Amino acid sequence: MADGVRWQMSAEWSVDDWSARLSEGWDGVISQHPSAALGAACAERGLPLVALDDGPPDVTASRIRPDHGALGAMGAEYLLELGLRSFAFAGRDGAGSAGARAHGFVEALRLAGHNAVVSTAVSAAADVAEGGLAEVPELARWLRGLPKPVGVMACDDRRATQVLEAARVASCLVPEEIAVLGADNDGVLCELATPTLSSVDPGLFQLGYRAAEHLAQRRAGHAAGACDLRLDPAGVVARRSTAALAIPDRAVAAAARYIAAHACEGLTVAEVVPHAAVSRSQLEKKFRQYLGRSPQAEIRRVQVARIRQLLVETDLPLKGIAGQTGFAYMEYMCVVFRRLTGETPGAYRRRFAGGGVAAPNPRPGFGE
Repeated sequence: MADGVRWQMSAEWSVDDWSARLSEGWDGVISQHPSAALGAACAERGLPLVALDDGPPDVTASRIRPDHGALGAMGAEYLLELGLRSFAFAGRDGAGSAGARAHGFVEALRLAGHNAVVSTAVSAAADVAEGGLAEVPELARWLRGLPKPVGVMACDDRRATQVLEAARVASCLVPEEIAVLGADNDGVLCELATPTLSSVDPGLFQLGYRAAEHLAQRRAGHAAGACDLRLDPAGVVARRSTAALAIPDRAVAAAARYIAAHACEGLTVAEVVPHAAVSRSQLEKKFRQYLGRSPQAEIRRVQVARIRQLLVETDLPLKGIAGQTGFAYMEYMCVVFRRLTGETPGAYRRRFAGGGVAAPNPRPGFGE
């Protein structure tokens, strides 16, 4: 454990309990779910408190939390990039973040000229009491009635695993008929799901970094006081549940699947053509018709998405990232990345590691 950092967990303590503990040389507190007693004790002792939940505004406690609307919008944009034209959102009653995510999802689709069907669940507490299976039959009926193929985003990964189970009950294929996208990128839930679950990463590393940074600034007197920050999500972590592009043309669908699997191996368009069973000129025309971008642009989109992930999640040098994403030369990778995202890989890594907001996924159509 780092010097000067201590962990303390107790939801049952009173104001007096917390006040006594905070007298032991504490300089500030970061809490995921601060109780009213903790807030009162911090205010009593004049200690800065940084909360990471979605509680109401507080003049004494800072709040740093995910922007749930932006998270929902990112999910919508990702499903749109798959070529889907039907969309749905599986929400949950009694959870404020779920409503904000649903709103962001629906609004992003509306701006793109699409509608979305929204389904809500029983309360989270009631669902837990039923072992997480209370709504699977109803979800199955709901899924059967959706036009296929359809992209379904869930308010969180736990809800998304229910959608996967409901799809199994409804005899709907995932991802061929239903592309399922979760939220929060819970590694255990996402990797143990069948198929593995794609999810929007809210950027928890960034959240913790900004909380610690703000606390240090308040301790040093460099921050004016309490703040309320909402941070953009880090990106979509793609897994098997969204692996199939919803494209009615078989040649384009086959080529796009091959690109998704092999783009980071230095793939060329000439190597893609045999897997589409059409001529290169036909493939170019069909890609622009169904995806609005060229095969080369699709290769670059997949590569840049992987570069962004490696920049944020690893300490690999740029040369190593170039090797893992299909670029023979680091310098060329940097040129491509900057053209598609507007900044260099180094600047992107520094900004994100420093608590900045992650850039959105490369826009389809760039790099053609």
